[in-house]
Amino acid sequence: MTEKKKNLWQAAKFTLFSVSAGIIQIGTYVLFYEVFHWAPWLSYLVSLILSVLWNYTLNRKYTFRSDAPVGRSMALVALFYVIFTPLSTWWTAALTGENPFTGTGAAEKPLVNNYIVQAGTMLINFVTEFLWQRFVVFRGHIDTNEKAKR
Repeated sequence: MTEKKKNLWQAAKFTLFSVSAGIIQIGTYVLFYEVFHWAPWLSYLVSLILSVLWNYTLNRKYTFRSDAPVGRSMALVALFYVIFTPLSTWWTAALTGENPFTGTGAAEKPLVNNYIVQAGTMLINFVTEFLWQRFVVFRGHIDTNEKAKR
C-alpha cells in the first residue's frame, strides 16, 4: 500500500472511531443534561472524558496500530486535554450562558443552542486530536503492534 493510501486509510479509521466516540459523547451528554439536569459545561466535561478514553483505546490499537507505551501515550493525550478541556469547557459555558464556577446563568435561554455548541466543539476536537495523535502521541510508533506486523 502506498504511503498516501495508508494515510487516507488511517484518517478514515480515525474518523469512524471518532464517530463512535461522538455517539458516546452525545449520548452521555444528553443523559447528564436532559435526564440528570446537570449544567451544560459539566455534562460536556464528563461526556468528553468518556469519549476520549474510548477513542484513545480504539485508535491506539486499530488506527495507528501502535505499541507505544500506554503510560507515555496516555500522558500525551492527557496533555492535549489539559489544554483543550479548560478552553472548550469555558467556551461551552460562555456560549450557553452558564457560569461554570457558580452554575448560574441563562441555561433556559442560552446564547447559542447547547447542541450546536457541542457539535462545533466536537468538530474542533476531531481535527486537532487527529493531528495531535498522528504527529505527537504515536510519532515513531505507528504500525508497530502485533496486528501491524502480521
